[in-house]
Amino acid sequence: MAQFKTQLDKEASMKEDFENVKMVLSGNKSAFTKLQKKYKRVISSLIRKMIRNEYDVEDLTQETFIKAYNALSTFQFGYTFSAWIYRIASNTCIDFLRKKRFPTISINQPIAGAEDDMVYEIEDRTYIPDVNYMNQERKNILMKAINSLPENYREIIKLRHEDELDYNEIAVKMNLPLGTVKAHLFRARKILLSELKSQRSAFLEN
Repeated sequence: MAQFKTQLDKEASMKEDFENVKMVLSGNKSAFTKLQKKYKRVISSLIRKMIRNEYDVEDLTQETFIKAYNALSTFQFGYTFSAWIYRIASNTCIDFLRKKRFPTISINQPIAGAEDDMVYEIEDRTYIPDVNYMNQERKNILMKAINSLPENYREIIKLRHEDELDYNEIAVKMNLPLGTVKAHLFRARKILLSELKSQRSAFLEN
């Protein structure tokens, strides 16, 4: 009996996820917030097992949900939403670890990537004749996007990714609640990703 109830609960949960996905795809963006609240804890737990730094866990959790939102139109209803977003989280961690492991020319610390995994930490390819030009172009596009942000968002991005302050340090420096810092950073990244995605050809590695 208990096993039967568990199966019913799983089916109800899956149906609820499907309904929320359909609502998001039909234009109801607030439905994605329900999915995010439902899976944030388990996604953070999964990422924490792969990434030891707690601040990276927070960033990668946000990045996972941004990727999921941007790729939601590719979701196939023959699979569970949980398995789909777990795979996104796992791949996000693998990409993060891979970039940490390989030699890089660090223009700045990487920001959250979108579906196309746009970053601004670039592999060392100095033997390619035009790499310096490409790197400078990418940096120019990135800085232009950052400078176009509202002032409070621009400052919080620079404090996090240029000055490498953690969330608590940013909260103290900006005299803001910790939750507000996280919310501002999340929104700032979404704006940046939207801008950079429109120019992704300049950011994709050749």
